[in-house]
Amino acid sequence: MNILIRSARVLDPASSHHGKRVDIHLQRGRIAGIGRSLKVSGARVIEEDDLFVSPGWIDLRANFRDPGMEQKENLLSGAAAARAGGFRTVVLMPSTQPVVDSKPAIEYLLSSSRSLPVRVLPTGALSAGLEGKQLAGMYDMHRAGAVAFTDDKAPVGTELLVRALEYTADFGGLIMTFPHDPGVSPGAMMHEGASSTALGLRGIPALAEELRLHRDLEILRYCGGRMHVSLISTAGSVDLIRKAKRSGLQVTCAVAAHQLFYLDEDLHSFDTNLKVLPPLRGSADRKALIKGLQDGTIDAICSDHSPEDHEHKVLEWDYAGYGISGIQGVFHTALTAAEDKVELETIVNCLSSGPAAILGISANVVEEGHSDDLTVFSPSGTTAFTRESWKSRSLNFPAMGKELKGRVFSW
Repeated sequence: MNILIRSARVLDPASSHHGKRVDIHLQRGRIAGIGRSLKVSGARVIEEDDLFVSPGWIDLRANFRDPGMEQKENLLSGAAAARAGGFRTVVLMPSTQPVVDSKPAIEYLLSSSRSLPVRVLPTGALSAGLEGKQLAGMYDMHRAGAVAFTDDKAPVGTELLVRALEYTADFGGLIMTFPHDPGVSPGAMMHEGASSTALGLRGIPALAEELRLHRDLEILRYCGGRMHVSLISTAGSVDLIRKAKRSGLQVTCAVAAHQLFYLDEDLHSFDTNLKVLPPLRGSADRKALIKGLQDGTIDAICSDHSPEDHEHKVLEWDYAGYGISGIQGVFHTALTAAEDKVELETIVNCLSSGPAAILGISANVVEEGHSDDLTVFSPSGTTAFTRESWKSRSLNFPAMGKELKGRVFSW
């Protein structure tokens, strides 16, 4: 590999080149040189208007469906979609078939992903089989390379969460939670509000998220340990996280890019590609999420990449699966939604240094001699999402056939 990036502005507060426009030469997996008007022979040149470079982006929440559901996605297609979206590292959920709840399962994912164009970081299940009954072998998985423990979107009982936090505190493990109490409104499939009333659909109130989040935070306060709230969607949740951080709790949180862009009122089309969990909320919630990005309450933007094949997604609303296959469009979705409200550097930090800090790993630095783990992008122009350019095996992306702001350049 021999790449020359021309006149890119560096967005990396840890770099001595932060804010400067420089040329960057990449060779053999390293940054071979940084400077002005570099002369490099035989290099592929990336040169575009309004070009930026940052440490490689990290997606904190994705499903690649391997093993067991490869008709929806596999490691190769998921990695290709991630790389096309600017991600260099992806954290995978354990809800596969079989569940990733053991040391051999972690080792399988790590060994199978060695030649992929992105780095895969597996999480291990919090409970054996995601059944919520007994703790999985978390320490063995931690030793094998699991970066966190989660039951994905399955409910976690109070006793199990207490035991998980107490147990992982001994080795500094990270617990990822998903705040949703299905008992608040059983069978509901969209946000409770004017749109759910107009559509005649039972709604999921903000209470379903905030009640569970309040419980999880109080358990964290009692037990200690580290907790990452992997998805929030309501104004009340932003406020709860903000207060918890001010009180000194070791808690972080993320928002899915589509929660910044779409609203519950968009569901009047009954487009099942917009059926997600947590559900798309109202405009006041979206404003609060954007405020949370602005003031640092929200630490990361993720994809919640949930590929679904045609037979599980193109159905009547009640029967369609949840989720968006969105990893290729995260930057574009977030930029289109928040460009005039959130600084570009904040968006980029929520895709790079923010996720790295949550995982407790060192982010790459844009300096000579460091890794080529970089993302090259432009906030100018647009990207058209077409079937021809789409890398995921699943097409459940609501902006398919449309254009969103921004461009990403990969090699």
